[in-house]
Amino acid sequence: MKILVLSDTHIPVAAHDLPQVIYEAIEGVDMIFHAGDIMDIKMLEKLKSLKETKAVCGNMDSKELSAILNTKEVITIGKFKIGLIHGYGAPSEIMPTVRREFDKIDVLVFGHSHAAMNVKKDGVLYFNPGSPTDKIFASKNSYGILEVTDKNIEGTIVEI
Repeated sequence: MKILVLSDTHIPVAAHDLPQVIYEAIEGVDMIFHAGDIMDIKMLEKLKSLKETKAVCGNMDSKELSAILNTKEVITIGKFKIGLIHGYGAPSEIMPTVRREFDKIDVLVFGHSHAAMNVKKDGVLYFNPGSPTDKIFASKNSYGILEVTDKNIEGTIVEI
């Protein structure tokens, strides 16, 4: 299974829409994860119209989104448990902050810092796709791809 991972899209504030390269990438995946700060419910609806989408609420999301999205989710794919959360607090403390939110998981997908991350620590893959539209805390825009097999989950950060 191939999952396209987004966070911090900030539509329509940072951009009017996602970069075209993301729509092209969506064609080749099975599912979409969005780790919050979508901002506009129309963007979530658009993603859901393209592929099955799992999303959580971020600190910048509208009241409409916060009414329908949880702040965190655990998604099981095969034998793997994936924690999905936006994150909060200081970007320098994001890993321990988001880790405290989940018990037994194999992958922790998060956003908030806008800085892409693909790091394995203590048996958990920490995966932040960065932001495809906003470079406030990062030098490049990016999104992520998670590839899930029977035996493994691997993440790739794709710079735009």
